Amino acid sequence: MTPTPDAASHNAVFSPTLPHFVGVLGGGRMGAGIAHAFLLAGCDVLVVERDLDAAEAARVRVESAVAKSVERGVVGNPDAFLARLAVSTEYPDFAPCELVVEAVPEIWDLKVVSLQGVEEHLAANAVLASNTSSLSMTGLAAELARPANFIGLHFFNPVPASTLIEVVIAQQTRPELVAAARGWVEALGKTAVVVHDAPGFASSRLGVAIALEAMRMVEEGVASAEDIDNAMVLGYKHPTGPLRTTDIVGLDVRLGIAEYLAATLGERFAPPQILRDKVARGELGRKTGQGFFDWA
Repeated sequence: MTPTPDAASHNAVFSPTLPHFVGVLGGGRMGAGIAHAFLLAGCDVLVVERDLDAAEAARVRVESAVAKSVERGVVGNPDAFLARLAVSTEYPDFAPCELVVEAVPEIWDLKVVSLQGVEEHLAANAVLASNTSSLSMTGLAAELARPANFIGLHFFNPVPASTLIEVVIAQQTRPELVAAARGWVEALGKTAVVVHDAPGFASSRLGVAIALEAMRMVEEGVASAEDIDNAMVLGYKHPTGPLRTTDIVGLDVRLGIAEYLAATLGERFAPPQILRDKVARGELGRKTGQGFFDWA
């Protein structure tokens, strides 16, 4: 069924001041990092997960991130921040949120169902955002009842250390929302790059292109993963090499993005066999202890 736009959404007033109550759908590494960022900026945050075990695991991830912020001297008493954190398994609990950021895996059908499930519980003037790193924002917006209130907020892993957020504009996104999103990013202490919807946006498209070529070089025996990364770190001043970054992001995530980019932009983004083989063996990077590097 084609969503029917809500006329009230066209009267929404978007403010560059951070919303008081922010929701995050998905409490994995990225979702927990996003929740942590909004907590530190003074927002009340709700994280919704698929079941009680996942919700409690999300709480632990956020608590751990806050504890590390205390260790670094970024914040003082952690109790004041954690008192503003709630976790749940129920979509209706998103109802009071002024902004909800979706952070579920990069699977089209899952994104659509998740976004629609959240939107039906939000007020007409609330904002729904996706943390997708590559999927079409315009296509996702077309599945929503209020596409003008939808925008991409692509956070980077690890969220606490990253100073970048990619603001992605769908064709349907209201210009006032883009201006507000810039303000939110600044209030989070990060820098916004604003891009129009295109496969892979700016960051994923460039990052994956470099990473895939680095993988081909390992596959061809040009050099070791360590030496290839050192070439980029020492020669081009990248803070982390493309293969170690792939391990941090997750080889399964990189494979999914590469397959999508290959389908939309052509064979130059075709995943090399070494990537497919590693994912098939469960060598997904840091989260499994083995990728292009040994993280044990």
